[in-house]
Amino acid sequence: MPTLALHNPATGALLAELPADDADSIATKARAARAAQPAWAARPLAERIAIVQRFRDAVVAEREALARTLTQEVGKPIAQSRNELNGLLPRLDFFLSQAATTLAEEPVFDEGGMRERIAHGPLGLVANISAWNYPWFVSCNVVVPALLAGNAVLYKPSEFATLTGQHLVRLLHAAGVPADVLALVVGGGAAGAALLEQPIDGLFFTGSVATGKRIAAALAGRLVKLQLELGGKDPSYVRADADPKAAAESLADGAMYNSGQSCCSVERIYVQEKVHDAFVEHFLATVDGFKVGDPMDEATYIGAIARAPQLDVLDAQVADAQAKGATLLRGGQRLPGNAYAPTVFTNVNHTMALMREESFGPVIGIQKVKGDDEAVALMNDTRYGLTAGVYTKDEAAAKALLARVSAGSVYWNCCDRVSPRLPWSGVGDSGIGLTLSTHGLLAFTRPKAWHLRQP
Repeated sequence: MPTLALHNPATGALLAELPADDADSIATKARAARAAQPAWAARPLAERIAIVQRFRDAVVAEREALARTLTQEVGKPIAQSRNELNGLLPRLDFFLSQAATTLAEEPVFDEGGMRERIAHGPLGLVANISAWNYPWFVSCNVVVPALLAGNAVLYKPSEFATLTGQHLVRLLHAAGVPADVLALVVGGGAAGAALLEQPIDGLFFTGSVATGKRIAAALAGRLVKLQLELGGKDPSYVRADADPKAAAESLADGAMYNSGQSCCSVERIYVQEKVHDAFVEHFLATVDGFKVGDPMDEATYIGAIARAPQLDVLDAQVADAQAKGATLLRGGQRLPGNAYAPTVFTNVNHTMALMREESFGPVIGIQKVKGDDEAVALMNDTRYGLTAGVYTKDEAAAKALLARVSAGSVYWNCCDRVSPRLPWSGVGDSGIGLTLSTHGLLAFTRPKAWHLRQP
């Protein structure tokens, strides 16, 4: 039987060695989930809602222990782990409040003895291959609405956040989800590949572009619903009329929070030349206040890089930028505890990997621009399209600029923000499909058209 070893990225200490799934055990779980799904879908929606409410209550009751586990296995500062669990609650509240009306049968026509209705039935058996950087957020964005809609779920958390995945499944089972309806799949890439071989009705993945493309190729001939939430190279633009200090404080947090390990972290900043120097001054002052250190320290803001190979990516981007003439103002090196120093470059351009390839670390390039048209052209000069933002006092100008930017989410005077009320989607290499909002509930359903003629 294979095993999965989990280590604390900040210390290297072994946290656990878990039995992992192989192809046979995954196939067994898939058969059991398929068999259990119809009875789960037949249960009244009110019962499924009550189960998710009990799950929410359990998360609240165990919040501190869950936060500590999250910090230990992914290196997220403990204050930010608590923030993730606190931020999960309004997402659950949204699904709980919207499930009944969103999933209800819709009457759309009633005339001359003919009635037309739309029913929203479950897909059936769905698989979720999830991510490690915000494991509570991204897992619950899929698992919770999938279960509410009546699906059975094969859930594979990231191999770097499997302890958190175990807790999520444990709490949902204790809340009333049958064991076969929600099955935990433990393992790395081999387990994920075996999961794709199962007769599933939908695959929901959050992770890298490279892995997402491999999944899409593996499922190409299967006519399986596929959603891919992938990466980003998210830009923000600071116009000349913006408050440079407010913009700098907001964007520094947007670039460095969770050590920059977020698909919607700010990764490129364009600043109109009139406010460039003032913006950079305030940005550096903000970054200088970010404490790097032990993720269990309440004051730590920059914790560990969860995956050690990513340090090589950051080193390569720093070296490439310096070789091509960028000015390094802060950081640029590894620190103890698998951390990376908050790193700030100016005099960057789009020949540099720093401005084109996903960093997924506390590294940022700030580029001076002459005005709006140049900024928009640079913001769109990417294969990604997840988020983009504009800082300005002029709302009309912001809306006009953001309408020209290709991105799934756009921000005026804010960044790195996700709302349960709004769909989360991407353009290009940022993925296909969506989660969150009422659309994110319906993503786990199959519409059925009813034509009813009165005799």
